[in-house]
Amino acid sequence: MHDAPSSAGASGAVAPYRRDFVDFAIRAGALRFGNFKTKAGRASPYFFNAGLFNDGARLRELSQFYARAALDSGIAFDMVFGPAYKGIPLACGTAMALAEFGRVVPYAFNRKEAKDHGEGGTVVGAPLAGRVLIIDDVMSAGTSVRESVSLILASGARLAGVIVALDRQEKGTSSQSAAQEIRHAYDTTVTAIASLDDVLSTLRSHPELLAHGPAIEAYRRQYGAP
Repeated sequence: MHDAPSSAGASGAVAPYRRDFVDFAIRAGALRFGNFKTKAGRASPYFFNAGLFNDGARLRELSQFYARAALDSGIAFDMVFGPAYKGIPLACGTAMALAEFGRVVPYAFNRKEAKDHGEGGTVVGAPLAGRVLIIDDVMSAGTSVRESVSLILASGARLAGVIVALDRQEKGTSSQSAAQEIRHAYDTTVTAIASLDDVLSTLRSHPELLAHGPAIEAYRRQYGAP
């Protein structure tokens, strides 16, 4: 089991696990460099796919990074929630990793379609109650997060915040990033295990990948959110 997370994030210092996560994502092939097309149709010099953390060992390590980020963020939360579909294993794994760190909390996730038999409804796991922390992979338009917030509020619970794996720090449909839009719309905290700044910083210790740095910097100048 990893050591418990430090409070570096709360003090403003960069937590070492952020660069460790980028290294992990590169090793796992979840973070790749080259020529890719984003969902928004942009030509991107890098691509991140959390679905490629696709075995038990990778999921366990990824979940520990989420747990570190959750505890390091200073967000007060009572349970974790994963939006279907990619958020489902992330929320389950994060709850297990939090338990390893000594923080036992319930978890839940939603179905895409309501079940009309058995227990019924759209929520699986613990009832939504108290302060709910959303665990998701990345945030593009913020659609799944907005749907999750509606579900949480309709259940009488409160939104504690949102944690994603990687913040691309780029503009969405407006001059703001989707993360910034969610922050302002719900007056909440949106944080990430790592950001594009952490990716660029980590590349400096990967001589074989340094050549991708200028393209990523150019992409950020064009699409980066203020």
